[in-house]
Amino acid sequence: MRDDLGKGELSAAPGAVASVGVGHGESTIALPRVAYAGERLRVLRSRVAFSRPVYGLAALGALFAGCLAVVVFAAAGPTVLVSSSAYSFPRWVAGPLSGVFGHLISDPLTLSYGLSAVVLAMTLAYGIALASVRLLSMRTIVIAIVAFHAVLLLSPPLQLTDLFNYLGYARLGALHQLNPYTHVIANAQHDPIYGLTSWHNMPSPYGPAFTLLTYPLALMPLPVAYWVLKVATMLASLGFIALVWRCARQLGHDPRFAVLFVAANPIFLIYELGGFHNDVFMLVPAMASISLLLGGRDRWSGAALTLAVAVKFTMVLLLPFLLLAARPPRRRARFLIGAALSAVPLIAASIAAFGFSIPNLSDQSTILTAFSGPNLVGLLLGLGGAAPMLLRVTNVVAVIVVALLVANVARGRRDWLSGAGLATLVLLASMAWLMPWYIVWLLPLAAIGSSVRLRRAALAVTLFLVLSFVPATGILLAQLHINPTGSSVGQAANARWERLAQ
Repeated sequence: MRDDLGKGELSAAPGAVASVGVGHGESTIALPRVAYAGERLRVLRSRVAFSRPVYGLAALGALFAGCLAVVVFAAAGPTVLVSSSAYSFPRWVAGPLSGVFGHLISDPLTLSYGLSAVVLAMTLAYGIALASVRLLSMRTIVIAIVAFHAVLLLSPPLQLTDLFNYLGYARLGALHQLNPYTHVIANAQHDPIYGLTSWHNMPSPYGPAFTLLTYPLALMPLPVAYWVLKVATMLASLGFIALVWRCARQLGHDPRFAVLFVAANPIFLIYELGGFHNDVFMLVPAMASISLLLGGRDRWSGAALTLAVAVKFTMVLLLPFLLLAARPPRRRARFLIGAALSAVPLIAASIAAFGFSIPNLSDQSTILTAFSGPNLVGLLLGLGGAAPMLLRVTNVVAVIVVALLVANVARGRRDWLSGAGLATLVLLASMAWLMPWYIVWLLPLAAIGSSVRLRRAALAVTLFLVLSFVPATGILLAQLHINPTGSSVGQAANARWERLAQ
């Protein structure tokens, strides 16, 4: 089967159905009978007749119900669903749903299994929604996405405490005049945010643009800052999804699939949005850079990418692929000029605020998660997990593979969006500290690119991360006396994590 189906796989093909409207006031787009999912789903689609909108609507309803269920139980009281609640769980953290439904289950084991079941059910609903996307209008999809965001906004931060870490670093710098790149949150233990944070002994790993943007929050009362950051995260997420829609339209793809592929992903919903992580603040300028380049606004594209890198260094991976896409050479020059011009004020602001200190990107590379690629490879090779030497080899291999992908794009053997997506996939596979919401770096590139294989890979990684990180997996492995971080390598990494978090 061809990996590139042309302009969004919307060209006429055997088995194409009649044109389907994409929403009120928009032109119709002919969709193939088995759009986006590949030839192997053809048999499944013939057996399971997703021939009525009710299947897609039911799937979207199930996703909303899953989000609502998790939020209701997380807001009900201190539970394992909200890490910070073990220390403190004031009403301003719990949100407006606190106590609305009375006393709910708080048993850790029951809630762990319940969360696992909900996320797995949402994963199934996600697949059904994608299979039914050709019968859903854009208006319906937009309403569902806004509903997802609205209900998740009411949730306390799920699972981890990164939102409080953002506020902790902001208060460290703006309120206590301590450089968050040379000092740690533990240097201000008297601050009320301290008990809600986790990275007590790690300098900030976040980019200077994001850090400076959070400084005004430190001047607000803590509950106000908390809710302002939550609202800003949801608005940024909606902006990011809108840019995915715009990029898909610019490429001639059906935006319904691209938007749903990203915004209905259960990891994106529960772990990224539910945890209020800052990746969306990086992805807004990153997707804007792609959209601006597609629109011929090369200087602005370069400026947007520089901002994305200043928020989180991860997006530097896009740079070589955007340069290759900027053709002829005069467009490349304009892109670089825009990037350089935007870098000047960003660098000046960073030096003024932080001196020549840079984000702490090294500490997280010394710790690991149980199901990261290097740890699994190390276990298979009998090394006890992600040993330091293996991590160095993995990094070298990743750099070589990315360089080969860049070379393939330069030679015209692969389109640049697919190349960027595969490079992101390589990055995820090489990370020792792999968290589930990192999939959001890959999803938009897979959604708007032309590679069916990349989309399959994104779905496979989604399933892998779901199965790896749902609490039931850890419980089951413990019952079987299996500990992927139980070796000396894993114990050393865990000790480093405890040192950073204590």
